[in-house]
Amino acid sequence: MSKHQGSLWLCISVLLCCLTLHAQGAALFAEADHSLGASLMVQNKCSACHISRVGGDGSAIYRPQGRIRTPAALTAMVERCSTELNLSLFPDEVNAIAAVLNRDHYKFK
Repeated sequence: MSKHQGSLWLCISVLLCCLTLHAQGAALFAEADHSLGASLMVQNKCSACHISRVGGDGSAIYRPQGRIRTPAALTAMVERCSTELNLSLFPDEVNAIAAVLNRDHYKFK
């Protein structure tokens, strides 16, 4: 295989990987329990924490054009909050919270 062909295959592989991750992202919240997510957000006082960090009503913490640009990054951020605050959330709970945040703020498709 020539160097040019190798580069072409690498580009194709990266493109296919990106398309696959985008498709997975769209499906990431498909089975999420939104009522569970909303309940967990109240129970764990997410808004109070966000208010203490950014002031106002806490909504400034959600920056759809900021560093959270994918459903996977949103889920990772919820997991990070769970870890930092020692909430011990299960994966389905993290996904439920991320799904609510996606529905209400980020709107990833």
